[in-house]
Amino acid sequence: MTMPPVSLTEPISPMTRSEIRASVSLASIFALRMLGLFMILPVFAVHAATLSGGQNAALVGLAMGVYGLVQAFGQLPFGIASDKYGRKPVIVIGLIMFALGSFIAAAATSIEWVIVGRAVQGGGAISAAVTALIADATREQHRTKAMAMVGGSIAASFALSLVGAPLLFKAIGMAGIFNLTGALALIAIAVVLYVVPSAPMVRVKRVDLRAVLKNAELMRLNYGVFALHMAQIAMFVVMPPVLIEAAGLPLAEHWKIYLPVVLASFILMLPPIFISERFGKVKQVFLVAIGLLLIVQIGMWLCLSTVGMRFEILVSLLLAFFVAFNILEASQPSLVSRIAPPEAKGTALGVYNTMQSLGLFCGGAAGGLIKQNFGASSVFLFGAVLTMGWLIIAASMKNLPRRSKARLAPAAGEHGQDNLGKAA
Repeated sequence: MTMPPVSLTEPISPMTRSEIRASVSLASIFALRMLGLFMILPVFAVHAATLSGGQNAALVGLAMGVYGLVQAFGQLPFGIASDKYGRKPVIVIGLIMFALGSFIAAAATSIEWVIVGRAVQGGGAISAAVTALIADATREQHRTKAMAMVGGSIAASFALSLVGAPLLFKAIGMAGIFNLTGALALIAIAVVLYVVPSAPMVRVKRVDLRAVLKNAELMRLNYGVFALHMAQIAMFVVMPPVLIEAAGLPLAEHWKIYLPVVLASFILMLPPIFISERFGKVKQVFLVAIGLLLIVQIGMWLCLSTVGMRFEILVSLLLAFFVAFNILEASQPSLVSRIAPPEAKGTALGVYNTMQSLGLFCGGAAGGLIKQNFGASSVFLFGAVLTMGWLIIAASMKNLPRRSKARLAPAAGEHGQDNLGKAA
């Protein structure tokens, strides 16, 4: 079953109830998977010291990042399996693996067993299957909205984990957090089976992976998601101790900083998102957000390596980080879905998710190694170099048209062509 192209003269119908239900429920499942990663960020660096082998910062970083490494290797195989055996069965298998890994990590008494549990968690690489099911369940004219929901759910899960993890850690401990994420994964299986509407798989001609890898606009976004998540995970390898020293708050009270900062960041991200879509300023807003992320990394590095971290400076830098992260995380999956031609969307999203997962792994591993050998401040210098490279690469990206115009145009790539060049 294929969707007809959008007419330039016919009015665009709103999303159907089935499309809304599919988009919201699948975005929530995507968020749950990311929550399993993000929930340990604010607390694990402190908790690891209580585990056998947890004094080794490199192993702590590996425990945080191995999830992403296994995810990276699993994205394309899971996506291919979903094409052959169906989306829902593959997603259910992935959620079972995620739950199993959570329970292994919960029972761990050494850093090595936490690494094993996190690796099994990462084996549930359902991102490609979930995004493919979203594409199956939505029409072309509404697919960007659905993909934006996915990006927004990732940003929301990150914010929720930073606020909720310290409170949960105090109440139920690290084992309780892992057990909770495992239980939620099992609940998500019921959501997949009974809430997510069934959708016919959209059959399109096979696309050469090399064609996607040669698309400069897509590769800019692929590097972007890699750099964003690498810098993010590396940053939170060292952030909990920094918060304790700069704010004088125990770990269980870090929510007092995170909650107001995160809420303010969601409010502050809305005007830039509106401007980018309403007035066709996607490129400008995108570059400003990357530049803001660079300022945060440089500011953190300067403070930790020279004058020390003052509380008000720390809060300001965290606010700027969350604003930049939320804008970039919410917009990039949408941009991939808009740039890729219809017959290559699944392949493009598979590559994008693979690069995201590699960024998660490399951020944890590199952050731990850099902290172990060069000190905490060097982690932010590393993030600054990474982000500077992203800013240089993104500077030559082409702009996208205003969403109001793009929505009325025929589906980009009806004949395998990318309309991005015309939109610049």
